[in-house]
Amino acid sequence: MLEWITMDDVAVIEDPAAAEVSLDPIRSRLLAELVTPGSATMLAAKIGLPRQKVNYHLRTLEAHGLLRLVEERRKGNVTERMLQATAASYVISPAAAAAVAPDPARNPDRHSPRWLLALAARLVRDVGALLTGAAKANQRVATYALDTEIRFSSAAERAAFADELTKAVDDLSARYDTPGGRSHRVIAAVHPAAPGPNLP
Repeated sequence: MLEWITMDDVAVIEDPAAAEVSLDPIRSRLLAELVTPGSATMLAAKIGLPRQKVNYHLRTLEAHGLLRLVEERRKGNVTERMLQATAASYVISPAAAAAVAPDPARNPDRHSPRWLLALAARLVRDVGALLTGAAKANQRVATYALDTEIRFSSAAERAAFADELTKAVDDLSARYDTPGGRSHRVIAAVHPAAPGPNLP
C-alpha cells in the first residue's frame, strides 16, 4: 500500500547543483506533478515524454534530494518506483549563488528598492539556513512575520508613515534590547503592491 509522506510546504534549496537541476522546465514540471506520488510511467503519460526520458529526470531530481522514494511496486519483471517531491514548493536561497549574492552592507539606503532586494535576499538565506539547521536538530525555529497592505493618499503621507514606523521600531528596540541576549533581526519594508492574481 502506498505510504503518504508528510512533506514540507516550502523547502529551501541551498546547494548550487540542486538549484540548477530544479530550474530546468521539465524537472520543475515533474516536481509540481509529484506533490502527490507518481511513477515515471504515470508522469510520461501526463507530460507527453518517453518514460525513459522522464525516468532520467526523476533520477537526477532524486540524486539532489528533491524527490524521495515512497514505494516500489513489482509488476512482472519490472519494478515501478513511486516517488514524491520533498516539498510542495521550493525557494532558492542566495547561498546557492554566494559569489554573486547581494550584500545589504554594500550600499545601505532606506529608500533604495535594490537595497530592499538585498535585505530580502539575506532574509531568504538566513531563514533557509535556520530551517536547515533546525531540521537536522529536529527543532523548531521561533519566528514572527507581519504582512499587511495600506493605501496612502499621497507621497507625503507615505513618508510620514515611514517616519512613525522608524520611530516605533527604534523605541521598541531600545526597550527590549538586552546585552548578552540572543540576537534577532527585524526587517520592516514598505513598497508599492505589485499587480498579481488578487490585485487590480
